[in-house]
Amino acid sequence: MKRTLSLFLLLLSWSAQAALDVGEPAPNFTVPAALGGKVFKYSLADALARGPVVLYFFPAAFSYGCSIEAHTFAESMDKFEALGATVIGVSGDDIDILSKFSLQSCQSRFPVASDESKTVIKAYDAVMQTRPDFANRITYVIAPNGHVVYQYMSLNPDRHVEKALAALRDWAPSGKTSK
Repeated sequence: MKRTLSLFLLLLSWSAQAALDVGEPAPNFTVPAALGGKVFKYSLADALARGPVVLYFFPAAFSYGCSIEAHTFAESMDKFEALGATVIGVSGDDIDILSKFSLQSCQSRFPVASDESKTVIKAYDAVMQTRPDFANRITYVIAPNGHVVYQYMSLNPDRHVEKALAALRDWAPSGKTSK
């Protein structure tokens, strides 16, 4: 009974976390990122100039769930590219760890960014309430005009890719630029 109550309270605290709403402007940011082991400066504004961006936050590189999620994003990059979208993963890990993660779990298919200061994580309401040193697992789809068109939060890494692809398909044919 105690274990069930503890699990319920933990899940309640995760679900109580706020996230940016659909239609809200996505905060711009520039952070160190790695792609294929090479470090560079990632700018959301620059990425949005090329099309929609799938921005996903994850708790920790090389953890079981985060590795699964990164691998799934990597395996689906052709689908994202066909929809004109780019993908960026963000965590509070340092750039050296993410440089290795970009090679292994991300298979050099998309960049991952370091937000050690948690500035971006906080701006996107992606702080894990029960473990504030970590980002929560949340995915945003951001239109080229800089507005959120979709968000999905779940610690389960299994559905983030499929949900983001569905959101892009729903948004893309109509040529929407905001909601």
